[in-house]
Amino acid sequence: MTPIIEVKNLIKKYRVGTEIITALNGVNLQIAKGEFIAIVGTSGSGKSTLLNMMSGLERPTKGEIWINNTLLNKVKEKDMATFRRNYMGFVFQSFNLLPSLTALENAVLPLILQGTGKKERSKRGREILKMLGLEKRILNKPTQMSGGQQQRVSIARALINNPKIIFADEPTGNLDTKTTKEIMDLLTTTTKEKGQTLVMVTHDRDVARYADRIIHMVDGMIINEEEKGGAVVNEKVN
Repeated sequence: MTPIIEVKNLIKKYRVGTEIITALNGVNLQIAKGEFIAIVGTSGSGKSTLLNMMSGLERPTKGEIWINNTLLNKVKEKDMATFRRNYMGFVFQSFNLLPSLTALENAVLPLILQGTGKKERSKRGREILKMLGLEKRILNKPTQMSGGQQQRVSIARALINNPKIIFADEPTGNLDTKTTKEIMDLLTTTTKEKGQTLVMVTHDRDVARYADRIIHMVDGMIINEEEKGGAVVNEKVN
C-alpha cells in the first residue's frame, strides 16, 4: 500500500548568525492512511521541525516529502495554502482561535476560505460542534470558554473540511490531566471513524501512548519506532 505520507532522506539546516544548525539529519519515515503517529523527543530533537516540513509550513534543505502521491517540494508557494486546505487540518497547543469570533464562526473558517455558502457552512459547523459536545457553546467567544472547550473548537476547525491528514502540535500542552484525556479520546475516536491520518508532536509520554506508532527523535534523527503496547519495531540510526 502506498503511504499517504513519505519522507525520504530529509535534511533541514538553519543559519543562526555564523553557525549552521542541523535540525533534521537524514530522516526517513512512512505513514499509512488512517494511522495515528506520535513524534516524541526533547526540545531541540527536531520533532516540530519534522511536523512543519510534512505540513508544508517550512521547506527542506534536502530530501523529499510526498503527500498523497504529490511531491510537496514541487508545490509552488502560491499554491501551498490551497494544497494544505485540500489535504490537511491543524490543531495547535495555543488553540489559535480568533477572539472576536464565536465558536461557530471559528470552526467554519476553512469553509469560508473554500468558498462554501453561508447556509452550508452553518449547517456543517453546528453538526461538528454538536458532535464535539459544544452545542451549548456555539455562540460563545473564546473568552467565554474553558481551555478544553477552546481546544474542541480548534479540533472542529481542523476536521470540518474532512482533510485526509490532521497535524497536531502539542494539542494538550495547555490542558489539565482530565481535559487532556477527554481531548485525546475525542481526537482519536473522531479521526479513526473518519479514516483520517493523525500526526501528533508531543513531549508527553502518556499522550503518545494513544498512537498506533511512536517515533522517537534525538538530535534531528529518528532513533527508534515503537508500536502500541511498547514493542520497539525498528531501532535505527540515520
